[in-house]
Amino acid sequence: MHQYLHDFLFNVYPYVCLAVFLMGSLARFDRDQYTWKSDSSQLLRARQLRWGSNLFHVGILFLFAGHTIGLLTPHWVYEPFITAPQKQMLAIVSGGIAGFVCFVGLTMLLHRRIADPRIRLTSHRTDLAILVILWVQLVLGLVTLPFSFAHRADASAMLILSEWAQRIVTFRPDASALVALDWPFKVHMVLGMTIFLLLPFSRLVHVWSGLASVAYLLRPYQIVRSRRLNVPAGQNQPRVRA
Repeated sequence: MHQYLHDFLFNVYPYVCLAVFLMGSLARFDRDQYTWKSDSSQLLRARQLRWGSNLFHVGILFLFAGHTIGLLTPHWVYEPFITAPQKQMLAIVSGGIAGFVCFVGLTMLLHRRIADPRIRLTSHRTDLAILVILWVQLVLGLVTLPFSFAHRADASAMLILSEWAQRIVTFRPDASALVALDWPFKVHMVLGMTIFLLLPFSRLVHVWSGLASVAYLLRPYQIVRSRRLNVPAGQNQPRVRA
């Protein structure tokens, strides 16, 4: 039974989450575009939101980029420049700093959401639930750091996770090597995939808009034509009273 659950969670569940993530986001954009927003509560209390939001977003963007690049980059690409143990130590230090920054920001946002009566009354239950899930996921990520440090000599944990992730994206799933990993890694992975599963049904869907905003930098200039063009001189001047 344990083996079947293990195979489902790490060989099948990633594709279930990915399918729901993509199709659910597309369906929500097509059917409920007016709900495609982050529902900001800045007008109710701005000071704590400013600090918490900035720290959270800086940390989470660094963590997301680090996880994506670190897991999906084949070992042979970076091997000429950095060894696997060195790469794991770099991930531990940089990920630890970014994780702490993100933890402080997310804790401030969660405290603000719970402690402020006005914000609590205007919040949806899913708003609080997704913050709690993200907070637990972040704590689990920080818990994995000592385990990663214990494997720093051979970087075995990082190599196993990278191999699994690269097999998932190339549709060659094989989770047999994950059995040797410590439990925080596995729980962290399952909860991370679950967040992608829930993303289309929560306020997190606005991350798509953040990615799409990159296209703003590449769009052509907007041409604005004045309504005063081709108007004879003096026709559009204010009248002077006698």
